[in-house]
Amino acid sequence: MRPFDNIVALEQAQILDRPAAVARGVVQRLLRRPAIKDALHGVWLGHPLHPALAQLTLGSFLSAALIDLVGAGRRESTGLITLGVAATVPTVAAGWADFADSHEEQQRVGLVHAATNTVAVTCFLAVLARRARGGDGRALSVTAGAISGLAAVLGGHLSYRQALGANHAEDIPHIGPGDWQTLGPAADLPDGHPVRRHAGDTPVLVLRRGDVVSVLSDRCPHLSAPMHEGEIDEDHGVPTVVCPWHGSEFRIPDGTVVHGPATAPLPCFESRVIAGNLQARVRTIPGVPAS
Repeated sequence: MRPFDNIVALEQAQILDRPAAVARGVVQRLLRRPAIKDALHGVWLGHPLHPALAQLTLGSFLSAALIDLVGAGRRESTGLITLGVAATVPTVAAGWADFADSHEEQQRVGLVHAATNTVAVTCFLAVLARRARGGDGRALSVTAGAISGLAAVLGGHLSYRQALGANHAEDIPHIGPGDWQTLGPAADLPDGHPVRRHAGDTPVLVLRRGDVVSVLSDRCPHLSAPMHEGEIDEDHGVPTVVCPWHGSEFRIPDGTVVHGPATAPLPCFESRVIAGNLQARVRTIPGVPAS
C-alpha cells in the first residue's frame, strides 16, 4: 500500500462526520457577517487566503526546526517559531472558513489536517515556554517540525487532490466554443429565471431579462455547483446569481465575485440573437460585458 492510500482512506472515514458537523456549525455561527467571511476566504485578494498564509506559517516552523536539527542559532530558531505562532491565528481563521464551505470528503481530511496542526503548534509553544525558562527544546522543535510537515501533506492533498480552493471553472475559457453555437429560440427562454443550455459540449447558464440575454458558465468556480439552480438577486442594482450549494454570488454582466467562498469570477460568454435564435461563444476579451 502506498502512503498516499492512507490519506485517501481518510476521505471515506465517516466516523469523522459528526465532529466535522459540530466544527462546521460553530464556524458558521461565528462567521455570520458576510464581510468577515469574504475577507477570510480571500475574495478581496482574488485568490484563496488560507494557502498564502499557510506558506508563511509552515515556512517559519520548518525553518526553525531545520535550524535546531543542525544545531545552529537558537535565537534565530526562537524568532522563527514566534513568527509562526503569530501567523497561526489568521491562518487558522482562514482555514476554518474554507472548511465550513467544503464537501464531506474534504471536511474529513480537513479535520485531521487541523488536528495535526494543533499538535504541532502546541509543541512549538512548549518549545517557547521551555526556552523562556532557560531550557533548550531543540529535540521538541524538530519533532514539531516533522508534525507540521505531515499536516502540510494533508493540506496539499486538500488543495491538489481534492481541489479545495482551486478554480473549478478555470478551463471554461479554454475548452468552451470559440465559434458561435446555437442555444435555441430566444423566445422560449423564461423571463428572469435561469435555465441550462449547452454551447457545444459546454453547459451554460442562460438568463433573459426582458430583451437582455446573458450567458455564463453553469459551473461554479468554487466546487462546480450547477449555477442555473441558483437564485437571481441584485447587488447595488446589478443582477447577480447565487450558487445553490455554498452561496457564492456573482454579477451577471461580467461574472465578478460579490460574495465567497468563491474567489475566482464566473466565466462569461458572448451572446447574440440571430433570426430569433440565441447564440453564444466563449468571451474572447475578459471583463468586457457580453452583448
